[in-house]
Amino acid sequence: MAEVPSTRALALGSVAPEFELPDAGGRLHTLDDVRGPRGLLVMFVCNHCPFVVHLATALSEFAREMEGQGIGVVAINSNDVANYPADDPEKMIEFSGRYRWDFPYLVDAGQEVAHAYVAACTPDFYLFDGALSLFYCGQFDASRPRNNVPVTGDDLRTAAAAMLAGEGPPMPQRPSSGCNIKWKPGNEPEHFR
Repeated sequence: MAEVPSTRALALGSVAPEFELPDAGGRLHTLDDVRGPRGLLVMFVCNHCPFVVHLATALSEFAREMEGQGIGVVAINSNDVANYPADDPEKMIEFSGRYRWDFPYLVDAGQEVAHAYVAACTPDFYLFDGALSLFYCGQFDASRPRNNVPVTGDDLRTAAAAMLAGEGPPMPQRPSSGCNIKWKPGNEPEHFR
């Protein structure tokens, strides 16, 4: 399990890139469908990454907390399922059910949305305010598989609280770490080639 830091990111203040993606059952969701009145949390995740599995239960609880405060939550799987069949849409249904994810879990089969968001790893977190301006792009917290730091969501929770209070973004924003997105051959961002 190689830990890959997300070293490139959208600039703070960037507007959330539009998307229209299906969930594993084929129902389409747009950016406007998933946003909340006070913001949106976009998470790039997958089924097989140990870093995502490590946070999966906490993400379910965190999403309910955010939705209760008017922040929409969506997860996006951009991995190449031909070479990583554990991330197949059918398995996404099983995974989201196992961890009680009530938020949409979408399939970015063409990987265009991952490119638009400059996503690099799973998990990668993007918190946008009510105007869909990027407020935070960083880690959930300092917990990693096998580092014995409890999963708290402190970094992302602090950012959401500051955003909802009308304060400035927390600094520094520590990049998320995890498994690299599994790009289709030839579809890797230039900095990965």
